[in-house]
Amino acid sequence: MYNKLMKCLASVRERTNFKPDVALILGSGLGDFANEIDITDTIDYTDIEGFPISTVKGHAGRFVFGYVEKTPVVIMQGRVHYYEGYQMADVVLPTRLMGMMGAKKILLTNAAGGCNPKFKPGDLMMITDHITTAVPSPLIGANIEELGTRFPDMSEVYSKRLQEVIKTCAQKCGVVLQEGVYVQFTGPNYETPAEIKMAQSWGGDAVGMSTACEAMAARHMGIEVCGISCITNMAAGISKVELNHKEVQETADRISKLFKQLVSTIVVSM
Repeated sequence: MYNKLMKCLASVRERTNFKPDVALILGSGLGDFANEIDITDTIDYTDIEGFPISTVKGHAGRFVFGYVEKTPVVIMQGRVHYYEGYQMADVVLPTRLMGMMGAKKILLTNAAGGCNPKFKPGDLMMITDHITTAVPSPLIGANIEELGTRFPDMSEVYSKRLQEVIKTCAQKCGVVLQEGVYVQFTGPNYETPAEIKMAQSWGGDAVGMSTACEAMAARHMGIEVCGISCITNMAAGISKVELNHKEVQETADRISKLFKQLVSTIVVSM
């Protein structure tokens, strides 16, 4: 896997020498933010040797390099998911690659289902912690010593410093920010009402099919992590309607302007 990472990095370096300080991963329906930065380079995932390709509608499938004001950033405009059939090591390969490009901080975003009954579609939730019992750890297998230790500490996956930054930025932008624990399931099916009850009993506030594995891989490398979930729908058993991906995209589109403003402010303040 380390050799594969180095080949991917070499493919990127053939096209750009851009060194980001901040990495961003944009979830379903949230990718438009990348089009509004000061872009210097773009690389399609298909142009990177050995890189996993996103197959999900709403995920553009490219790296965008550029600046948010004066902050150099690399953005994943679309991610890959475990449910697409990739090994977990391939799912987190892009996260590790951005760290190898130079990123020291990462902002993870996703579209999520709300399992906290106090939430409503359109809310933004700062991730304070996560639960990954339903998916395999991306660190299973031989440890990549060049990236991090065999048994990395996960007592503070989501940086408390960056959480304070996000809360300050939300106040500045006039965003009512929810906070909570994100639970990653495998997908691609939405969770059952019984699984949502289980997530609630664990202390989960939102559920989704990504993000937590990327956060673990980033922390393994010593990258400072923060995350925001866009609550696009209420989860099964709470929602009174059948869940569908169209609803996810429609809600993300509805709050797009507010989301972009908040993310821009966070990146500049990180």
